[in-house]
Amino acid sequence: MPDSIRKVNVIGHLNPDTDSICSAISYAYLKNQLDPSTTYEARRAGAVNRETGYALKHFGFEEPRLITSVRPQLKDLSLTKQAGISADASLYVVWNLMQETHTPTLAIADGNNALHGVIAVQDIAQANMDILDRESLGKAHTPYVNILDTLRGDMIVGDPQGFVEGGQVCVGTSPKAMTGVVKPGDTVLVTNRIRSQAFALEAGAKVLIVCCEADVTEPIKQLAADRGAVIIVTPYDTYAAARLISMSLPVRAKMLEADSVASFSMNTSVEEAEQAIARTGHRFFPVLDEEGRYFTLVGSGDLVDAKKKNVILVDHAEVSQMVDGMEEAEILEVIDHHRVGTLETPGPIFYRLQPVGCTCTIVYEMFQENGIEIPANIAGLMMSAILSDTLCFRSPTCTPRDVYVGKELAKICGEDPDTYSDAMFDAGADLEGRTADEVFNSDFKIFSRGNVSFGVGQGSYMTENSRKAGEELLAPYFETAAKIKDVPMIFYMFTDIKTQTTEMLYWGNGAERLCARAFNAEAKDGMAVLPGVVSRKKQVIPAMMNTLAKFEVEE
Repeated sequence: MPDSIRKVNVIGHLNPDTDSICSAISYAYLKNQLDPSTTYEARRAGAVNRETGYALKHFGFEEPRLITSVRPQLKDLSLTKQAGISADASLYVVWNLMQETHTPTLAIADGNNALHGVIAVQDIAQANMDILDRESLGKAHTPYVNILDTLRGDMIVGDPQGFVEGGQVCVGTSPKAMTGVVKPGDTVLVTNRIRSQAFALEAGAKVLIVCCEADVTEPIKQLAADRGAVIIVTPYDTYAAARLISMSLPVRAKMLEADSVASFSMNTSVEEAEQAIARTGHRFFPVLDEEGRYFTLVGSGDLVDAKKKNVILVDHAEVSQMVDGMEEAEILEVIDHHRVGTLETPGPIFYRLQPVGCTCTIVYEMFQENGIEIPANIAGLMMSAILSDTLCFRSPTCTPRDVYVGKELAKICGEDPDTYSDAMFDAGADLEGRTADEVFNSDFKIFSRGNVSFGVGQGSYMTENSRKAGEELLAPYFETAAKIKDVPMIFYMFTDIKTQTTEMLYWGNGAERLCARAFNAEAKDGMAVLPGVVSRKKQVIPAMMNTLAKFEVEE
């Protein structure tokens, strides 16, 4: 395993059955024992059916986390956490930070990393160029500390923790020039002329900014204190101070607020982020962590180094049964017991394919080969998978090895295979409160031969009543399912475990012909009765593939 790999997803097929889920959990456990430096996590590619749910609950497991795509996500990038800027920070501080970090966009967030907005360099430039906006400091309730920092000033009268409460900004060159101009609440920039300073305060100036570090007399200080005004002394001349003071605005006054900002989550795919950036024309977007808190900003340049997700496939090797985006993932291993599917990889991988009835039979052998003890709860899951896939050792797919392994696992977990399997199959056949969509997708797979695709589902039943109830629920749903799955033919096996008989229901143009020819059976009114047929993998799919091949020759 390369040193750079720290996380591997172990995934079964879409519409997972018991083997798909249990082999993922069991194999992930084995890999974690063999390779502690890497985290192997079992994931599910769809909803867990009731049979599988029974097994998980019985042996004390939670459902694996859902995974719907293995396309690279933002969390697969080498992103560095970036601190947010306080909403009260001055434009001056933000501008300097942008220059230091060569970052044209910054995010505004509070101490809890709640996103408040973003600001770009052009927003600051626009604020600095808006020389006619004389009221912005008051409207934004600009903190005095921002003015002190921006003008490198000292407050010699007043409370530095206060705010500009209103008014306009003006320059007081002389009492005559200020007459009728300075209003109560204004911020006035003056020089060392005592008469101008006094006039501004008497006219109601709330903030007096004395430029050129001019001395301020005690009477002026007292006048300001008596009128509740503040005095700030700055080393900048009047021109520079007048230009800079707008940069003391709090960033919240010019930022694009969070509810107007498109943001990504760590789970956003790289492809989706690229499309959003191209569509909006914005250069950077905030990225939120899985708890919705601000983490960093991402731009198009950050998306080029996305790492592929590392996966191990269990119980399948058909592209049609894989989660979305597998072509963009790094497949490390395949553990399977089905036919060689349509999977292609750019290089050699570990591929273990054995002709047994269940993937968990293979996983058991790998435990033995590596000398790893199987815990009782893991043994219970593996036994459940074998009983499910082999119909409690009744299926023609069942091999002597499956029987041996299943019974050995039963000893470890302390269960009687017959008693346990009856309870598990009954739980799977329970239709109470279930929708047709849920039951249909509990075990449904898509296959193709040439340019023909079709889907085959299966449900196993212990009683005739439960089987008939399943048929009545699903038959009306086939047409809808075909549209959703985008397949022209639907077949569904309603298998009676005790009588070893399957009632095959079908839908679609050509389905009746295929069913009749493949099984040499009477197919009528959407159903064919198939005595002795219980295995989709060994009895149904090969027969259908061979028949489709004959159709190609005939045509």
